[in-house]
Amino acid sequence: PRSILQWNVGSHRDISHDSLSLFRLLEPQIEILVLGTGDRVERLHPATLKQMRECGIAVEVQDTANACATFNFLMNERRVVAAGLIPP
Repeated sequence: PRSILQWNVGSHRDISHDSLSLFRLLEPQIEILVLGTGDRVERLHPATLKQMRECGIAVEVQDTANACATFNFLMNERRVVAAGLIPP
């Protein structure tokens, strides 16, 4: 349930259906994926977000500092959550 994995993404431009496949494979299946896109919130391609929703995973996109806080909050609520974080 608690793992740290290397996510081979350098910037928000690298976030795609393929790069998010790692999160679709986690067991138990996550409910929420919190994405931290660096110093600021970056828009992701709508089709990428739609594909995750179709898999039953909600996606929250924030700057990385806020994504860390959101992840910790959701963990404290015992939600099944994962975070993909790009350093600021």
